[in-house]
Amino acid sequence: MNNCLIKKITVLTKEEKTEIIIEKNNYENSKAASIGALKIIQKYRGWVSDHIINEIANIIGITPTELDSIATFYNLIYRKSVGKNIILLCDSITCYINGYEIIYNKLKHELGISMGETTNDKRFTLLPVCCLGNCDKSPNMMINNDIYYNLIKKNITNILELYK
Repeated sequence: MNNCLIKKITVLTKEEKTEIIIEKNNYENSKAASIGALKIIQKYRGWVSDHIINEIANIIGITPTELDSIATFYNLIYRKSVGKNIILLCDSITCYINGYEIIYNKLKHELGISMGETTNDKRFTLLPVCCLGNCDKSPNMMINNDIYYNLIKKNITNILELYK
């Protein structure tokens, strides 16, 4: 019974396959559809497993090694399971100078995790990001698609409560 469940999870759905084929057909060179195809899977599953890399590569017409090198190059393509809410904490020099460490330490304390980890309840994953384009309002972070800037330690708890 468990093998059936695992097989079902590790096979692309009809909807995923269709979207990847549509993405592939947007380009003369099918390799150009790689990032879009990876994003499609991540949209549905939250991350991209090794088995799914093989299936995507087969549809696009490139080797799994080529697709894996693309997937691992981009830090916003998740190659391991992540939490429901992704916290991207900017660690650029501007954010670092303006309080990155204070915010990072508060997040570590509140969530009980370090950078690159996911909470036990799978609600949050904390990841570094080089820049969010808000250097004039640093330090800043993004949770899912919401950007928070001019961060101060006392606001972190309230921000996290919005996602629990």
